[in-house]
Amino acid sequence: ADAADPLPPIAVEQPTVRMTIGVNKSPLAGREGKFLTSRMIRDRLFKELDRNVALQVAETDSADRYEVSGRGQLHLTVLIETMRREGFELEVGPPSVIYKENEETGKTEEPWEAVEVRVPQDYVGGVVDLLNQRKGELQDMGLEEGEGMNVVKYLVPTRGMLGLRSALLTATRGTAITDSVFDSYRPKIAEEIQSRDKGSLLAFADGPVTTFGCEGAQDRGKLFVSAGDDVYKGMIVGIHQRPGDLEVNVCKTKALTNMRSANKGISTGIVAPVEMSLDACVEYLADDELLEVTPSLFRMAKNPEKSKKRGGKK
Repeated sequence: ADAADPLPPIAVEQPTVRMTIGVNKSPLAGREGKFLTSRMIRDRLFKELDRNVALQVAETDSADRYEVSGRGQLHLTVLIETMRREGFELEVGPPSVIYKENEETGKTEEPWEAVEVRVPQDYVGGVVDLLNQRKGELQDMGLEEGEGMNVVKYLVPTRGMLGLRSALLTATRGTAITDSVFDSYRPKIAEEIQSRDKGSLLAFADGPVTTFGCEGAQDRGKLFVSAGDDVYKGMIVGIHQRPGDLEVNVCKTKALTNMRSANKGISTGIVAPVEMSLDACVEYLADDELLEVTPSLFRMAKNPEKSKKRGGKK
């Protein structure tokens, strides 16, 4: 008589985005972290599964790299940030979308997300343009009562969502408020979705960054490094102002001579470097790039395994 019907079970959402997390193998590895080995990283990732039920961790072909799948980019970056604060050093690959095959039709399907952007009237055009570039489908658009903000609702492929937040904030001068939630799986869009239209500035050699080197390199784009930082060959030190990668020598020292010149003391002035957060770094990564995460620094670099295939300038 007192038997109670059980509540229906809650289904755990399936992961839609995957990243690789592994041992930091850069030339500057091991300077700060307390936990560096693949065994420590493996134990920590599998321990996370006890309480993070939507996370999935799988072994890969490489003994020192693991494939971690989650419900979105934010889900995975929260885990990376937690591990970073605990003293881990990690090498993180770019996020990629998890496709699945429809059992009935046999077609490949990709995840789509329902996106809601609140933005002032002046920037609605920029938001719509950006979401259309990412192959989004407009669902609704209107004015929110009270605050006078416009609400734009879209369905966007998860592929198009990678790197979208920083682009939206740039297009709206930091005023956009974005919410997204998984919607459904749909047939995969055939064409590629362009995520980044500019290349990277790469360090030409190992060594500390000099003021003189920064002066020459800042004409080529925006730098991520400042004088005194250590860099290594192939490390990303800035955003190139054009498509394609370019190697710059930020470690160049000024030649000392006994000649005086009329403009000897004149300097152009150094532009402050762009501060990159963990989210910004993950969104910036291209397919052939890696992120090095240490307790106090984020460094991006070209993936040595894929750099042989790299096009662009040298």
